[in-house]
Amino acid sequence: MTLFENSVPQPLAARLRPLKLEEYVGQTHLLGNGKVLRRLIESDQISSMIFWGPPGVGKTTLARIIANHTKAAFIDFSAVTSGIKEIRTVMQQAENNRRYGEKTIVFVDEIHRFNKAQQDAFLPFVEKGSIILIGATTENPSFEVNGALLSRCKVFVLQALTTKELVALLERARKDPRGFGNVHIDMEPGMCEAIANFANGDARTALSTLEMVVLNGDTNGSTITVSAETLEQCISKKSLLYDKKGEEHYNLISALHKSMRNSDPDAAVYWLARMLEAGEDPLYVARRVIRFASEDVGLADPQALTTAVNAFQACHFIGMPECSLHLTQAVVYMSLAPKSNALYMAYEYAKKDALEQLSEPVPLVIRNAPTKLMEELSYGEGYQYAHDTKEKLTSMQCMPDSLLGKAYYCPTDQGMEADLKKRLEQIKAWKEANANEL
Repeated sequence: MTLFENSVPQPLAARLRPLKLEEYVGQTHLLGNGKVLRRLIESDQISSMIFWGPPGVGKTTLARIIANHTKAAFIDFSAVTSGIKEIRTVMQQAENNRRYGEKTIVFVDEIHRFNKAQQDAFLPFVEKGSIILIGATTENPSFEVNGALLSRCKVFVLQALTTKELVALLERARKDPRGFGNVHIDMEPGMCEAIANFANGDARTALSTLEMVVLNGDTNGSTITVSAETLEQCISKKSLLYDKKGEEHYNLISALHKSMRNSDPDAAVYWLARMLEAGEDPLYVARRVIRFASEDVGLADPQALTTAVNAFQACHFIGMPECSLHLTQAVVYMSLAPKSNALYMAYEYAKKDALEQLSEPVPLVIRNAPTKLMEELSYGEGYQYAHDTKEKLTSMQCMPDSLLGKAYYCPTDQGMEADLKKRLEQIKAWKEANANEL
């Protein structure tokens, strides 16, 4: 402790950190009366677990509450500042506690930052009960925690706080002596709700924003007045929750793809904006739109693929922010285009047969015969050149014998594909009628 340590006030979020379950806000699906996690905490029967949820929902706070309730030693461990050496030291301490009959809870914040070797260092101690591991992560543990460790932990999913829960938290901060309970804060009705909406489920952001608003208010004696202008300045800009390599990356591109598939241009443009404004590479989005053009629109509107490729080229030529409009044009076009997944299904069906029947020989009639030996082996014998016929069709067999009669491409009645469906039906009817002419 230094001479000046007590003169530096803690942030509001730290001062208001709950110390017991009764003060904890949110996660009623886990901590409501009779819920499983609450029963485990109250009965002191905690086992190894992982708290997974977005920032500011109370993962670390919940671990500290468990520390206050449990009869175990509690070690707070950060994945950001610790390595294998520190892990071994902590594990040895826990092993010593076990020998004296004392449980040890090791809380690892941001456990997803540990590599596989570091995570593996915990495994033997979790297995033999030397420690109860509680990990906290904002990333999907299915991707970020190795399977052996994950299988020995119960995963609890923490949810973003609701606006109502955040408003209650902010009102408590105004009244609690640990917060601003010793001063009178004059705020217009609805300001706490505006802060809560801005925080988007993050309690830490909500409290930090309230603190900024109050500290920038006008002071008159023991009263602090917060104006609408001050509030607007404090919540004018917010970083979007986005990790270009994490789960949210896949969540948002999935939302875009499925909104276009569901012919919802408004939702599609919203998810597009969420990605681009958070810094996503526009070329990545453009590539996904190109895929969509064939997977979900296909020949119902062949122009969709042209539109998507043009958007990709525009993004490549001029980049952000200008290319946001080209992507918007492509996304809206895809949303409103007639939909067909016939091409996607055709390839998937054909791929299955191709993988199961990799050795099927190419029919001799459609093989090339560039050498004399190949001619002697009947390569290309009986080949019919479609352009030499009036109908531009022949009844020649192009499928392997074992797949004869298989139909992979089944066009829909959507858009231009309806015309292709009629054409395909005519071709098949002609070939069936002329099957014996080969």
